[in-house]
Amino acid sequence: MVVKNEPANNENISTIHDSAYSNRNLWAGILFGLGLVAFIDEAVFHQLLHWHHFYDKSTVAIGLLSDGFFHAFSWFATVGSLFLVADLRRRSAWWPLRWIGGLFLGAGGFQLYDGTVQHKLMGLHQIRYDVNVLPYDLVWNTASLIMIVIGVILLVRTRSKQKQ
Repeated sequence: MVVKNEPANNENISTIHDSAYSNRNLWAGILFGLGLVAFIDEAVFHQLLHWHHFYDKSTVAIGLLSDGFFHAFSWFATVGSLFLVADLRRRSAWWPLRWIGGLFLGAGGFQLYDGTVQHKLMGLHQIRYDVNVLPYDLVWNTASLIMIVIGVILLVRTRSKQKQ
């Protein structure tokens, strides 16, 4: 005889169902935010302003190659998140406000990682060269912290609510 560990009533099933979709909305938003900010970083600071490349410790050709991989990564994250959103919408389980909270969390988290780990700890690149980088670092990291706080606030507000 096989015994299944199933919830005793429909209320528990609904809670498990809502929790799973809540997490999917969160991760779809995080992926989209990460991909969006990575794309903006690459397009604006790497391509338009020419301030740096993803990897500046080698030749310009290697810097451009690293930018290409970085750009591909950002688009894979963005497109992957949109597939998740399409699936959530198909199931009538998309929670836009929770997704936006995830977007801010992903965007701020990526930017904080970039500004602290890649810029300072690993030294892959700086925001700019041949200038006092402190004001740039302060704006970059403060903006990332603001995005993270907005994301956390939205996620806390949507944690126990039904679809927003």
